[in-house]
Amino acid sequence: MTTPLNRSTFAEQTGRSADAAPERIVHIGLGAFHRAHQAWYTDAATDAADWGITAYTGRSPKAAEELAAQDGLYSVLERAVDGDRVSVVGSISRAVDGARVDDLVGRLAAPETALVTLTITEAGYRLTADGQPDASDEQVARDIEWLGTNLTAATVDLSNAPGSTLARVLAGLEARRRAGGEPIAIVPCDNMPDNGPLVRSGLLALAERVSDDLREYVDQRVSFVSTSVDRITPKTTQEDIDAVAALSGFADAAPVVTEPFRDWVLSGDFPAGRPAWQTSGARFVDDIEPFERRKLWLLNGAHSLLAYAGTARGHDSVADAIGDPVAREWVEQFWTEASAHLPEGLDLDSYRSALLDRFDNGRIQHRLAQIGMDGVTKLRVRIAPILLAERAAGRDGDGSARALAAWVRAVRAGNVPADRAEEKVKAAASESGIAPLLAVVDPNLAADPEVVSAVEARLADFA
Repeated sequence: MTTPLNRSTFAEQTGRSADAAPERIVHIGLGAFHRAHQAWYTDAATDAADWGITAYTGRSPKAAEELAAQDGLYSVLERAVDGDRVSVVGSISRAVDGARVDDLVGRLAAPETALVTLTITEAGYRLTADGQPDASDEQVARDIEWLGTNLTAATVDLSNAPGSTLARVLAGLEARRRAGGEPIAIVPCDNMPDNGPLVRSGLLALAERVSDDLREYVDQRVSFVSTSVDRITPKTTQEDIDAVAALSGFADAAPVVTEPFRDWVLSGDFPAGRPAWQTSGARFVDDIEPFERRKLWLLNGAHSLLAYAGTARGHDSVADAIGDPVAREWVEQFWTEASAHLPEGLDLDSYRSALLDRFDNGRIQHRLAQIGMDGVTKLRVRIAPILLAERAAGRDGDGSARALAAWVRAVRAGNVPADRAEEKVKAAASESGIAPLLAVVDPNLAADPEVVSAVEARLADFA
């Protein structure tokens, strides 16, 4: 018989304190990865009792509803090759429906709030490659109009609040500025190169459309921290929920499944303080770019390659795909190309070997369809830079060209997973040749006839 999981029952069953920590961190994007990563690191820090998270969902309130019923508690099921381990994480002090923009703005304005973390996917920032708000995005266009009208008024009307995340954050920063202008750190935790400066650029561009005072506040009082995050976290299944109940004795409606491996590298200032994340394994560095590129290209790039090439070969998970000798050879070829453009000192041989071990873990069922979502944004930063660098070095770049070819094949076959750039992809696919499709990913790809030819040649791998 299982016991419902909440702070009261957890304390009764374990004899450990389960009091919620004071709300000092705002998180946007309450999904499985946040719970397996930033929330886990916060819970494991030596000063966890001082740092509670107010976590807001993205497009669906489901996670907030499930966690609110459990007082923010949830289980982490670590699946290793040799067995499972369950722990309960208590760092989320309050879980909130993301549609409650009034609540979010209030927490951002609160002086005790020291930092904001985000896991909203690369596409969720709605920025162009150079960090500007995407004016072609209808939601962004509506939100820019809302910001200009509402944030210049004496009283901000949130009854028709903006829908994009950065516009919501900016509304909160304006409320914070009006409340005294305390400093704060913004910590994006999505797989984008230079994610701190990129988000800074986007928020500054939005603030310029509101007022000089707001732009100055964002420029002078808001710190933007760059991060590299890593922990494979597949979608939770009913089988996983049942396994957690059997192992822990708690009935948990919202557990997360993940691998034992975890990594978090950060670079930047925290003017209002932060948890002692270094005590739970996070690393703070002056130059994060090598770590970002290594992870983005080798892990995420291989994932995107497998998402389309593995699917084309009949596989539906990373473990199945990497077990295919042909797909494994393709990954190794891609890694060799990417490694040629990474600096020395990153121990790439060991890193690649460890990645293969992680990919081979069949007890982590990381679905290729999940990885393949929002492919345009992902391919733009995971694959395109490598192919362009290979061509600039005078090499063919077959490994990275193959990843793009696999995506082109999926688009043409009509089985590409959901993508926020779907309309642009459909329009490009209706034109002749593959250059229009490559231009959606990165115009530089389509501008080089030899790159286009290289990708076309690799389509034969999936004939």
